[in-house]
Amino acid sequence: MAIDPSTVSLHDRVAVVTGAGEGIGRGIAAGLSAFGAKVAIWERNPQTCADTAADIGALGLVVDVRDSDAVDAALRRTIDELGPVRILVNNAGGTFPSPLLETSENGWDALYRANLRHVLLCTQRVARAMAAAGQGGSIITITSIEGVRAAPGYAAYAAAKAGVIKYTQTAALELAEHGIRINALAPDFTMTEGLARMASPERLENAERMVPLGRPGSVDEMAGAAVFLASELSSYVTGQTIHVDGGTHAAGGWYRHPETGSYTLGPG
Repeated sequence: MAIDPSTVSLHDRVAVVTGAGEGIGRGIAAGLSAFGAKVAIWERNPQTCADTAADIGALGLVVDVRDSDAVDAALRRTIDELGPVRILVNNAGGTFPSPLLETSENGWDALYRANLRHVLLCTQRVARAMAAAGQGGSIITITSIEGVRAAPGYAAYAAAKAGVIKYTQTAALELAEHGIRINALAPDFTMTEGLARMASPERLENAERMVPLGRPGSVDEMAGAAVFLASELSSYVTGQTIHVDGGTHAAGGWYRHPETGSYTLGPG
């Protein structure tokens, strides 16, 4: 069948986006909605959940996706109110500095639960429902460039994000027989509300020099990649991690020198 514009349509497909109160999750939820999906936002912050749901016309459910009972309850309500889930975006996550020699067991567990455990819970529960419905589906998990490179001071976070990538590959094989595709998106320097609050102008300028395209990414650009993976445009893509990062993964540490503009590896 020849490709045509309708191939990208998500009309009436039910999509769940976790951690969609702001940032990349909000951008992806809005993007899926713009292409016709009926979106359910699973977000633990009641205010941002309500705000985003109202702004994009989504079902907003206050959910802590680290809790299996909460995930089960949210899935039941989503199916009851919107219908069978065809798209899942595992976006929830977060980090804090955790130097290797100072990382406590509690700190490690917190970063694991925030960035990897919920991927198992949500993927497993939603995939079971997809398999039972017999319609197939697309699961998209947000990892990070830190899952494929060293991240000094953030070893536990990097380990969890690397785990997301390997989980995605293996889950793709196990779910293929059910017509369920699973892929990951790996951002790097993406302008979100959180980054804007934390970063100084100097830090942003330095970071931009690390990006071959010369600027930060936007949440809308992440949403574009998510729409591709959610739609039939990617019907033969599974088990992959797509780096939506302006080229930083490809650069492998090369950056443009602030004075010469030429690529250099490490301090010039």
